[in-house]
Amino acid sequence: MSFSMLAAKEFKIPYTLFWSASACGNLGYVRYCDLIKQGLIPLTDSSHITDGYLENTVEWTEGMKSIRLRDLPSFLRTTNRDDIMLNFIDEQMKRSREASAIIINTYEPLERDVLNSLSSILRSIHTIGPLHLLANQIEDQSLRALGSNLWVEEPECIEWLNSKEPNSIVYVNFGSITVMTTEQLIEFAWGLAYSRKPFLWITRPDVVVGDSAILPPEFVEETKERSMIASWCCQEQVLNHPSIGVFLTHSGWNSTLESICAGVPMISWPFFAEQLTNCRYCCTEWGIGMEIDSNVKRNEVEELVRELMDGEKGKKMKENVMSLKIKAEEAYKSGGFAYKNLDRLIDEVLLSNMKMF
Repeated sequence: MSFSMLAAKEFKIPYTLFWSASACGNLGYVRYCDLIKQGLIPLTDSSHITDGYLENTVEWTEGMKSIRLRDLPSFLRTTNRDDIMLNFIDEQMKRSREASAIIINTYEPLERDVLNSLSSILRSIHTIGPLHLLANQIEDQSLRALGSNLWVEEPECIEWLNSKEPNSIVYVNFGSITVMTTEQLIEFAWGLAYSRKPFLWITRPDVVVGDSAILPPEFVEETKERSMIASWCCQEQVLNHPSIGVFLTHSGWNSTLESICAGVPMISWPFFAEQLTNCRYCCTEWGIGMEIDSNVKRNEVEELVRELMDGEKGKKMKENVMSLKIKAEEAYKSGGFAYKNLDRLIDEVLLSNMKMF
């Protein structure tokens, strides 16, 4: 939200823009203007959403090689040049070029190529992340307790996990705003049941569009000895629990970073926005996840759960994500990338600009 930049410019105040999305997601947004100029978006026909048009690749930068249109943030899927979100994003990206500095919640070893590409477009980018690891260094417990959860956590989740074997649990959570149909909920349910793996499933009351998230009684009965179903939990604590083996996620950036920092590979079912880009990078660039088709089927859920928990691909992805976890830990330690970039932001951008007044 860059509307505050207008006030900053009027009063000649240094302006720092915080991007909460991934660097790869933001690069996709930044390139919207080029896609519009090239005539690739908005779509000329609504049939392009399903006829394979979105499978076309876009060649534009070393930081995002051969990415498909369908992997870019989803707001480009419109046939209306006056679409509110399309124009809002285009305007936000143009304003971001005027910011004194830009903060991104990521770390350099994870998205280095993307960050190099962004740096050729935007000025003064500062990677200060993973932010949740930095937040854990705050000694003031009253500040750390503030949190940002939209739902009440159920501590019973951790108690249940404490009784389970290491790397044995499938953790399922589609975030705080993702919604699905009743049919999709049922397919996920039976896919988990057929996998025969124990699971912790967070099902918000509003996760189903226009209805309650009611699971089939026969599914609940069949899985009751190896499952826990809750409405919310402390995700960071759950992901860092030794019993968690796989995370079935919507690939929101906070969830993605938390999973990487916990060393947990992912099964990705992206919903909207840059979640699709995050999924692409997890599955293709970083090798730490596998994607479920948007038209989810129970046999695919079963297959992917089994592969990531027991298969050779799953073992390789576990190795990859553990390597990225180590690099994330190095970034937030004193003297790491995050600390250095924070110091540079304060010294070179904020304090230097303040000397003008």
